[in-house]
Amino acid sequence: MNNVNADIGLIGLGVMGTSLALNMESHGFTVAVHNRTAPQIDSLINNRSKFNKIVGFEDLKEFVTAIKKPRKIMLMVVAGSVVDDYIKKLIPLIDQGDIIIDGGNSHYPDSIRRTKELEAQGFQFIGAGISGGEEGALKGPSIMPGGSVSAWPEVKGIFQAISAKVEGNDPCCDWIGEDGSGHFVKMVHNGIEYGDMQLICEAYQIMKDVLDMSNDEMHEVFKKWNDGELASYLIEITAEILKFKEKDGTYLVDNILDTAGEKGTGKWTAAVALELGSSLTLIGEAVFARYLSSLKDERVKASKQFKGPTVNFSVNKEQVINDLHDALYASKIVSYAQGYTLLANAAKQFNWNLNYGSIALMWRGGCIIRSAFLTKIKDAYDNDAEIKNLLLDPFFNNVINKSQSGWRRLVSIAISSGIPIPAMTSSLSYFDGYRSERLPANLLQAQRDYFGAHTYERLDAKKGEFFHTEWIQND
Repeated sequence: MNNVNADIGLIGLGVMGTSLALNMESHGFTVAVHNRTAPQIDSLINNRSKFNKIVGFEDLKEFVTAIKKPRKIMLMVVAGSVVDDYIKKLIPLIDQGDIIIDGGNSHYPDSIRRTKELEAQGFQFIGAGISGGEEGALKGPSIMPGGSVSAWPEVKGIFQAISAKVEGNDPCCDWIGEDGSGHFVKMVHNGIEYGDMQLICEAYQIMKDVLDMSNDEMHEVFKKWNDGELASYLIEITAEILKFKEKDGTYLVDNILDTAGEKGTGKWTAAVALELGSSLTLIGEAVFARYLSSLKDERVKASKQFKGPTVNFSVNKEQVINDLHDALYASKIVSYAQGYTLLANAAKQFNWNLNYGSIALMWRGGCIIRSAFLTKIKDAYDNDAEIKNLLLDPFFNNVINKSQSGWRRLVSIAISSGIPIPAMTSSLSYFDGYRSERLPANLLQAQRDYFGAHTYERLDAKKGEFFHTEWIQND
């Protein structure tokens, strides 16, 4: 058994770990696997392995010994203490220069800490964000690795081989940067995913509650949108969801309880934006919308006590659908602009060297937010690597300007109809704030100085010169 000489080791044979092992095997790699319980090992090797290149080990020491040096050991276990527990178990068994890879949904501060701790002991660490779910893991995910820079050449061949491929056979995997950057980028990816999903749900609610469209009609709209500028995995699956019927002929989506779950990455994204002083309003609203949806019993009671507006206006159905398209597209641009600003702020804070265009390319295939739109982000950074905000790119600037009228009409219709669209409205407010030469923050600073002597700067003085006023004057 110890003469296996595996290309990589993988610990944790849940859905994602099993799928990744099979993916690696299908690309010609020999994979040593270990799991806390034996049945999963037996099931994978005896029932799912096709090429006899997956070798299972119940004993952790035998598992480690079976891997080529420098060893590459990938953890696909529950994020948090379980990762740390396995690292502690592995350290006495591995050699200097060996690489431990965390492919779970770990929080980026943990990856920063683990990189420093393992490097201090002579080992290498990679925190790899992986997106695409079970299907992506099996057929080709988007992989976002960061950590010990010296480890990248050792894992590059495997990671890029098993990742999703897009036009020109380009892999949706490249080196992100130092310590926790890989998991940070994956976290922001998930936050953007929250935003995209919320925007689509808001479009759905307007179609359903304002335009009184049937599921089949909505299916056709989303299907059409997926052939154009909005083409994406989430638009595609929304079209499929809307037409799916149960055996009794009813639409499944109409029978699903309207409470949304979340696993924490959206919340992490919003929280770190507050810590770094980065305006991430759309993703924040998407997270809060999920929290509000969970208050089902309260909402049912409130619906009986509060009545919304009586709508007396008529709408042009075709115009509203066109406006929905524009509002969705413009809001999506704002969401990505905010997400990329957060990435830039994090890179500055943590001294990461991020390739923003490359990150967009990694998201073009395999992951949940994959879309045609992402190529335009790569183009924006190719045109100006130092661009401060994607809204300033000529392409996105042009789209926003063309979409503005429909975006505003759509938001007005939703508010007048009592339909909540927090993501679309917050994105419009952000845009209006960003394009404003002057905001009312002068009054805010005066208030802060009045009650807390926090000082303020003046228009007629040098930047960085601060003033305080004794606002209460005694006559």
